[in-house]
Amino acid sequence: MSSIPNEKLERLIDRWETIQAELNQGANQATYAKLTKEFSDLSPVVAAIRELQGAEKEAQDLKALIADPTAKDMAEMAAEELELLKPRVQELEGKLKILLLPKDAADERSAILEVRAGTGGDEAALFAADLFRMYSRYADLKGWKVEIISISENDLGGYKEIIASITGTGVFAKLKFESGVHRVQRIPATESQGRIHTSAATVAVLPEAEEVDIEIRPEDIRIDTMRASGAGGQHVNKTDSAVRITHIPTGIVVVSAEKSQHQNRRLAMQVLRSRLYEEERERTESARSEARKSQVGSGDRSQRIRTYNFPQGRVTDHRINLTLHNIDRVMDGIGLDEIIDHLVTDHQASQLAAMESGAL
Repeated sequence: MSSIPNEKLERLIDRWETIQAELNQGANQATYAKLTKEFSDLSPVVAAIRELQGAEKEAQDLKALIADPTAKDMAEMAAEELELLKPRVQELEGKLKILLLPKDAADERSAILEVRAGTGGDEAALFAADLFRMYSRYADLKGWKVEIISISENDLGGYKEIIASITGTGVFAKLKFESGVHRVQRIPATESQGRIHTSAATVAVLPEAEEVDIEIRPEDIRIDTMRASGAGGQHVNKTDSAVRITHIPTGIVVVSAEKSQHQNRRLAMQVLRSRLYEEERERTESARSEARKSQVGSGDRSQRIRTYNFPQGRVTDHRINLTLHNIDRVMDGIGLDEIIDHLVTDHQASQLAAMESGAL
């Protein structure tokens, strides 16, 4: 029998059936959206419960057949079937346990991506640009929309800092483990002696907040318009359209200098809301073990979550001791899912261990 309490499973099925009946009877407009979302969330769980219960019932029937003295001729075949069924039951139970893990309410949201050059000067800025391209290509593969909010370039086309909105379903669930220090080891294009340099860039991924999540009072912000500046090209607007918003209570400053003044104000408010929302999440969700600042660190080479070693063609994620020898595919965004899937699996394993120990 399953190690998951049967009463809990039956309660979930009862709740699913109750919602289904309410929706079929025509739930009122005020509760329809909420009930539809809950029904959608519960449906895969109920399907997994029923699949597990079916397999367990089959196992019970086989055991009864093996124990039946009048069916000795069937006992050997039943025993073989039971042995084949046992791993299937374990697999279904594991799948159900994962579905029952607490969900991060922000997982389905879009995200704000921030990439900054850390230690390493121009080479760090070039690596920051490579990372941003990696995430942009990954977003394209997922069908997500990328919109640059602000950018600060160096003379070589690298990014001192770039902030973008990535819009789509489940963006934060996929990218949230990317927050931290990324380290690169390679021979820079400007290196005449062929020496390998080490530099770093920081990545922060914030769930995008809606206006209903965070109330920003007009008296709590100061909005300044200014002329965009810095090295160039197409990304820098030469008119007085850049917008800087200062959130007075927290001291958070957001700048957007990519679009028209109206667009900049909208984008800057979007980033401000997301940063405030993330601060609120850090205060209220004990499941988040690290605050944003400790996730990102200082950009020092010694603090890192992942290393990209170009001469050896490998990428190593230090949190899960995973090394892949497909750096080109990872940098093209194609191979990023393999790393993310391993990180998600590791996180789920930690949650399962906590749940089984009673800590979750």
